[in-house]
Amino acid sequence: MTAPVAGTRPKKIRSGLMQEVGLAVVVVLLATILGVYGWNDAAPGRPNTFFNVDNLIDGIATPMSYYAIMAIGVTLVIITGGIDISVGSVMALSALGGAAALQTLPVDAGAFHVLSLAFVVPLAIGLICGLINGGLIVGLKLHPFIVTLGTMSIFRGLANVLPAEKTLPSAGKQLPTAFTTNFMRLEIGGLQPMPLIIMLICVAFGWFYLRMLIAGRETYAIGGNEEAARFSGMRVGWVKLRTYSLAGLAAGLAGMVSLGRFGTASTSTASGYELTVIASAVVGGASLIGGRGTAIGALLGTLIIALIENGIIILRLAQEYRLVIIGLAIIIAVSLDRLSSIFRNRSSH
Repeated sequence: MTAPVAGTRPKKIRSGLMQEVGLAVVVVLLATILGVYGWNDAAPGRPNTFFNVDNLIDGIATPMSYYAIMAIGVTLVIITGGIDISVGSVMALSALGGAAALQTLPVDAGAFHVLSLAFVVPLAIGLICGLINGGLIVGLKLHPFIVTLGTMSIFRGLANVLPAEKTLPSAGKQLPTAFTTNFMRLEIGGLQPMPLIIMLICVAFGWFYLRMLIAGRETYAIGGNEEAARFSGMRVGWVKLRTYSLAGLAAGLAGMVSLGRFGTASTSTASGYELTVIASAVVGGASLIGGRGTAIGALLGTLIIALIENGIIILRLAQEYRLVIIGLAIIIAVSLDRLSSIFRNRSSH
């Protein structure tokens, strides 16, 4: 029954590898250009303004961590032919929920209790939001864009009305140091790599999920041809529900990372992140018509967006250019994907 799905796997892998290699080349070119400029821009005796550890880790890798985590979840959704534009609101709601729970504990509370709460609450909120999205899409057969557009507003509204204050923890309170200082801001060699480590773990999970598990083959199969997947006996509704749940979990985890990094969450947390996350997934090779995308591609797409944003700072350009460039990146990536589809169709005839 599942032989057709398994048979498509080598082709998907080859296509994904080609996309990843192309993205890696773009990353190297961007880094080279910024590195050359950073070398010329640096004051005498000062390090390269781009190629220095503080900029690469604190300026690029750490800020991009929650974008990349969510981009992996959104990539899974896009591969099925769907879309999720509610991830920023889910991240905000998860971060606020985690902050509300953690501020009830003493600042010096034990690590096991603190970290358990810090992980469980945001992930549970993210999972519930993902299940709501998937349930509405599968159960009522509604279009993913319409559903997630509505839930984006609902979840953001809940993030605004549920907390007693606009920013958590409340005035005079502080999150337990076992979560912030001793975990998410843990210093190794003068750096704080925990957000980066969590991001890489998510990338490894996404790679394993899509490449090695039957669930990954089902994800590609549904995006490639949903009707054929259904006729082959695949439980299409269950696969979609699982995929949106994973996207919700990813947004919840991103909320936890953001909360630990900044030590606070507000009703404006992750505002507008949907555009950057979807841009990262699309630039990373996820096809909006479904059937294509990889976890490593999502990481590389996020890195390209992060390099562009960092380049705006390095080049001292106005921040308003950020939205323009991200919008252009989406249009260019979708156009290239469309053109490549046309060429493939012509070559196959």
